Amino acid sequence: MEKIFSKVLVIGGAGYVGSRLVPRLLEEGYSVRVFDLYIYGKNIFSPYKGSGRLEEIIGDVRNSEQVREAMQGVDAVIHLACISNDPSFELNPELGKSINFDSFEPLVDEAKKANVKRFIFASSSSVYGVKEEENVTEDLPLEPLTDYSKFKAMCEDVLLKKAEDKFTCLIVRPATVCGYAPRLRLDLSVNILTNHAVTNRKIKVFGGKQKRPNIHISDMVNFYLHSLIWPSEKIHKKIFNAGYENHTLDEIADLVKSVVGDDVSIVHEPTNDNRSYHVSSEKLKNELGFSATHSIADAAKDLLTAFNEGKVPNSMNDSAYYNIKKMQEIKLT
Repeated sequence: MEKIFSKVLVIGGAGYVGSRLVPRLLEEGYSVRVFDLYIYGKNIFSPYKGSGRLEEIIGDVRNSEQVREAMQGVDAVIHLACISNDPSFELNPELGKSINFDSFEPLVDEAKKANVKRFIFASSSSVYGVKEEENVTEDLPLEPLTDYSKFKAMCEDVLLKKAEDKFTCLIVRPATVCGYAPRLRLDLSVNILTNHAVTNRKIKVFGGKQKRPNIHISDMVNFYLHSLIWPSEKIHKKIFNAGYENHTLDEIADLVKSVVGDDVSIVHEPTNDNRSYHVSSEKLKNELGFSATHSIADAAKDLLTAFNEGKVPNSMNDSAYYNIKKMQEIKLT
């Protein structure tokens, strides 16, 4: 990939996606500054500390001075930081709002003051709410059902208003990410089912007919790598869904079982949560030529390999794998 920029700031870079993205950025020759609270571990990037191109700042997006310092001298920003997903947000709505929304406009302003050239924001496909349409495209109205998704949508509006010719802004609405990463999350649908299949040889499916859009973490990382080299005129003030497969929970369970082993049993439980999500990524393919290439089965295989290699110890109980458990444990405020 031919680089346009040399120094990239990854906000929230010590999280799930960041733990795979930052090493790839370093491999591609970028200088990388990570800005994160590091609540899931401070040694995620220890293999790369001697590279000379990695800088780590333990900081809070709500601290304007820390944000101002982090923005100095960077060409591009990839903003991943947030209280992720609805249950984590609902644990402390005031905390969620302060991190996910209140901090956002001041942060974008600091980026502009620091002459950042490109700003990539990770929104969420949950901003659509529940749609009847088979293919949920970027031009459909947003109907967020929760504060988490509402504030993601509001951040999109803020960023689009701040965009200028010399400040290229790109918004991505990812599907649910799956697969192995050094800072692993085991509270996401595919990863949850794989963990239970490997550890308990049993998968519990609540409902089963609900659709869930997913994207393999390798494809998500590749999207962000491409977002730094796409010409500005192709992405400026644009919004793209990023997903691959829209499978029902029953189908996901069957795919995981096919990878982990025939001895895994699938048990169905009733649920009141009948939300069904499905997104189209055709715009991303048609306008930018980018398509996801890794499947849910690939994610399950990667996770199974990690389990077999002893990379996921105490997977059912260690709070490092679970956002809510960790936030409760450290009493994040």
